[in-house]
Amino acid sequence: MAGEPSIPLAFLKNLIPVQELPDVAFGKRRQTVTTHVGNVPIGSAHPVVVQSMTNTDTADAAATAAQVAALAGAGSQLVRVTVNNDAAAEAVPEIVQRLADEGVDVPIVGDFHYNGHLLLTRHPECARALAKYRINPGNVGSRRRDENFRAIVQVAVDNDRPVRIGVNWGSLDQDLLTEMMDANAAAAVPREAKDVYMEAMLESALRSATLAEETGLAHDRIIISAKISQVPDLVEVYRRLASRCDYPLHVGLTEAGMGMKGIVASSAGLSILLSEGIGDTIRVSLTPKPGGDRTEEVLVAQQILQSLELRSFAPQVTACPGCGRTTSTFFQQMAEDIQGYLRQQMPAWREERPGVVEMKVAVMGCVVNGPGESKHANLGISLPGTFEEPKAPVYMDGQFLTTLKGDHIVEEFLVILEDYVERTYAPGAAEVTS
Repeated sequence: MAGEPSIPLAFLKNLIPVQELPDVAFGKRRQTVTTHVGNVPIGSAHPVVVQSMTNTDTADAAATAAQVAALAGAGSQLVRVTVNNDAAAEAVPEIVQRLADEGVDVPIVGDFHYNGHLLLTRHPECARALAKYRINPGNVGSRRRDENFRAIVQVAVDNDRPVRIGVNWGSLDQDLLTEMMDANAAAAVPREAKDVYMEAMLESALRSATLAEETGLAHDRIIISAKISQVPDLVEVYRRLASRCDYPLHVGLTEAGMGMKGIVASSAGLSILLSEGIGDTIRVSLTPKPGGDRTEEVLVAQQILQSLELRSFAPQVTACPGCGRTTSTFFQQMAEDIQGYLRQQMPAWREERPGVVEMKVAVMGCVVNGPGESKHANLGISLPGTFEEPKAPVYMDGQFLTTLKGDHIVEEFLVILEDYVERTYAPGAAEVTS
């Protein structure tokens, strides 16, 4: 406007120092070797792998096999079980056999603490049945730490099994930590204690990986994790770890928590790292409610990857949150019905309809964003908001298709959706995703 002072262009440029922005493609993977866990490849040349862990008593082979099958059915590509005593070790071959009898071939990972060197050597059938061993170098013993560690690695070498060297913030090698803390205290310029703690985690993981290779384990048979329970610390320790090795990394918050807290914290930490290309297999460690569904952690992990557009697992439903223009709950119920219908169909569609996991459906509640958002989806419907004309335009692949009215909008839209899936995602048409 006339009379207002002009702002020099140089000043505006200084506000946005574009030249300082990192030139890194979103999600471009850090390069790693490939480690095969059973029939599942893990590494930068392959999609990020979702895994989970049972919370049953492993000695109860029937209950553990049932939970493994449920987790695998939800999409977990690896399932870890605790092997903490002789009874658990004895049950592992039965668990694997029960799964094979049901046609479930998900690789089973054994989680060992304190006595893994004893259990794996005392129970060779357990060692053979497991697809991978998880070792925590912080609790393989104190006086004979390296000896016990080598014993587990030697079993892995003898059975041609990979290992995950899993360092944890809550069970760090105390001898190593004390050594590094003492050295830091004697330094001319000591670092903060948390910084030394992180460096001790990395030193424990990488030193253990070197020891594993010296024992005979191949470089491409090692996966590393360094888990912490706070998001900023998790991001920092994995950034450092990623810059110092080319092993595949297992990423996740340890003890993420229950419900919304666990979901949000895991989503925040994993999203930052995955967007930077860090992470080759992930687990969302949620604390379930008493008697809660363990598969929730699998669905959350899948949704994180799908939201980042790194993988696709199921058709996505976009729905508006609602406002004063949408006082009716009809569009909310419709979105829930459609999401439920898609989940119900997915077991069959995943096998019979290649590419359907890429489909996007929009269920919008009023005229403000409804038509526009619907046009961006494969199928979209814009329902009438409060005081709007009682009609619901439907869009297919960005083009207006028809208008639905009356009391059977949901049923009619599901017929359109089913017909779209049959025509668009026919068997053998995996390349067609829109």
